[in-house]
Amino acid sequence: MDALQINQLTEQVIGAGMEIHKTLGPGLLESAYEECLCRELSLAGIGSGRQRPLPIAYKGVRLDCGYRLDLVVEDKLIVELKTVRELLPVHEAQLLTY
Repeated sequence: MDALQINQLTEQVIGAGMEIHKTLGPGLLESAYEECLCRELSLAGIGSGRQRPLPIAYKGVRLDCGYRLDLVVEDKLIVELKTVRELLPVHEAQLLTY
């Protein structure tokens, strides 16, 4: 998948998120938005996987430390859902870790 395809996929995911926000508004749990986003992506024929484990590498060993990716779209795009008033530095650090 080239950069143009990744950008198109990203636009589709953002569009789906905007549709959900327009329909439901703010204030729901991340799990509710996650369920709705998976439904929107499915309706668009876009594959996604939910709550995929993300082990960390430590001294050459893969360790399962409980990290979970909210969504992995088409095995190419990681989506981290947040239901917060504003993004904080800790959220940015989390994304960089992923």
